[in-house]
Formats: sequence, C-alpha cells, structure tokens
Amino acid sequence: MTRFRTLDDLDVDGKRVLLRADLNVPMQDGRVTDATRIERLAPTITELAGRRARIVVMSHFGRPKGKPAPEFSLRPLVAPLSRAIGGRAVAFAEDCIGAPAERVVAALAPGEVALLENLRFHAGEEKNDPAFARSLAALGDLYVDDAFSAAHRAHASTEALARLLPAAAGRLMQAELEALTKALESPQRPLAAIVGGAKVSTKLALLDFLIAKVDALAIGGAMANTLLFAQGIAIGKSLCEPDLAETARAILGRAKQAKCRLVLPSDVVVAREFAAHAPSEVAAVERIPPETMALDIGPATVKSISRVLDEARTLVWNGPVGAFETAPFDAGTVALARHVAERTAAGKLLSVAGGGDTVSALAHAGVVDRLSYVSTAGGAFLEWLEGRELPGVAALRID
Repeated sequence: MTRFRTLDDLDVDGKRVLLRADLNVPMQDGRVTDATRIERLAPTITELAGRRARIVVMSHFGRPKGKPAPEFSLRPLVAPLSRAIGGRAVAFAEDCIGAPAERVVAALAPGEVALLENLRFHAGEEKNDPAFARSLAALGDLYVDDAFSAAHRAHASTEALARLLPAAAGRLMQAELEALTKALESPQRPLAAIVGGAKVSTKLALLDFLIAKVDALAIGGAMANTLLFAQGIAIGKSLCEPDLAETARAILGRAKQAKCRLVLPSDVVVAREFAAHAPSEVAAVERIPPETMALDIGPATVKSISRVLDEARTLVWNGPVGAFETAPFDAGTVALARHVAERTAAGKLLSVAGGGDTVSALAHAGVVDRLSYVSTAGGAFLEWLEGRELPGVAALRID
C-alpha cells in the first residue's frame, strides 16, 4: 500500500505550519451557505493548535483571474472558520505573501491561527510559479496539505510548495487517501462500483479504469441510455449520445473480456415530461414508449444492483442513477443509497463515494454520514478513480 507522510511524521511544536485548505465554499450575500468543507478542516487545525503549532491557513476561492477582487476575498470566512474550531480567534492577513502576511504570521503565538487572503489574487498560484511558491514558503517552517479536492491541480500551493518545505497530509487528506487506497489499491473483494451521471463521454476514462479493477459495475443515469442504445434498444426520447454507440459497444466488449459483471437497467421509470411529480410509469427497457424518456432506474434494476451490493465487500460510487433532484425520479438513487448505508452499518461493506452530484444525492437520501467515506472533492476524486496521479498527492508520497 502506498504510504504518505502525515501529521504523525512532523514535529510541529512552535513551528509555523502552512496549512493548505479548500475553503472554496458556497456563498450567498457574503454568507457561507454550506460549511461542510470548513467543518472537515477543523480536526487538523485543532490538533495542530493542541500541539503548539503556529497555524497559517491558505486557500483559493472562486476565479479572480490572478488579481485582487473584493467579491472573492476570504475575509468573510474568518467567523465561520473560528466557529468551526470552537471559537478560537482567527487573525486575517490582507495578502497571502509579502509584508501584510509576514506581519500577521510573525505575531502568531503557539496554538494561534491565521487565515491568508485568496491565493488566486496572484497569477503565480495557478501558473505554479516557483517564485510565488518561494514567497509562500518564506512564511512557514512546515507544509500540511488538507485540500484533496485541489490535489489534481499542479498549482504553487499544492505542488511546488510541497517540495520546498517538509510536507505531510492533514487529517482530512489522510482520511481521503486511506479510504481511496483501501477501496481501489487493496480492496476486500468482491469489489463493486456504481457509476451514474448524464454522459458516457465525460466518464470514458473512469469506465475503462474500473472495468479493469472491479468485479461488478452497475451503470445508471442517462449514461446507461447510451449503452442500451448501442445494443439496439429503442429508448424513446431519453437523453442519449448516439454518436458514441461504437464507443459504448467497445466498453461492453472490454467488460466481457475482463470478466467484469456489468449491470445495466432492465427497467426504468419513464415520463413524457421532465418535471416535478410528472405522471410516470415503470417500463422494461425493451418496451420504453417512444414518446417518453427514461429518468430513473426501475424497481427490478434496484433489486439487481442491491443483490450485487449484498455480495460485495467494497463499493466505489460516483454519480446518481437517476434525475434525483426531481421527484419521483429520485427513488432509485435513494433506495440504493439507503441499502448501501445499511450494509455499511452492518459492517459488511466498505463504501466510498464522491463527486458533487453524488454527495448531493446521498444528502438527499439522508445517508452522507452513514457511508464509510464520502468525499467532497469533485475533479480530484474522479481523477483518482480514473487512475491518474494527482500532483498534490504525489508530493506527499513516501517512496
């Protein structure tokens, strides 16, 4: 199993610790509307403070295009961050490098916390500029990365900086890496995957990687329509990518060759319009009415995937299996989510899920806290599942 440096490998007493966080949280009218990422960062800050580190938190926020923009300031996050760490005071620096940052960092006593201004107010951040990375490194003695969700980007604060200072994963990053490593590098088998979403085209690399890794792969959502279409099944007005039919047939062939059990919908919930509480019915995939569209998997398909889950010891999940945002087309995703949660609670399944829509779907089903690990990372989680090396992770690896 790949090893990564963690907080256990660092002596932080009295040291200035540069903590790369992902505070790119949803905001409305200057207020945080979802503090999940802030709350998940709290254990690392609390531990570092307890070990008498001087903690310097840095993050990006939005897309200010390499120059200061008031609407992208991190100042409004000072209070939510303070609340998340038990009311501990958080100093704010008006810049992330130079004299403003140096003054705030120099004033920190052991156990105290500062938040630097948005890293992306400098073009050098996204350009992975060595000079900008050196300016950040001058503020710290150690580097801790707790932003897995930004680890797929080779930016100055995620890649170059990690090579300038002794570096380690924070507790959130550590939990993420351990969960993903258990799920894909050394899984208990049978290993199953659920992949959903709208388009096959966005998940070709993911499907190819998983087919070679997993014992069973269940595909739902609109992307399943393309695979059904590729087999000559009439799918009515369902969302589909007909130009990818040949690619879809190749995927089916690779799954057969790899002895990967592929579970596609056998029945679907169809409607004539995509609207909340629109009249709907269940149809076998071979008998989808031509004037309707498939918007969810049907009960027989839920049972088929549930049987796969009953046999599995490890599950990786990316993407909802239906249009879960709109009732009644959330039923399939909710049923599977709750079944996964039950198997996990019973100690029979290690369940790892991630991706923005997946997290929203699991929250809708009320099971986010009942799976083994749910990643809030989007692109980084997907790229890990595709087998890619993430620059921010590679910098923490122990060779």
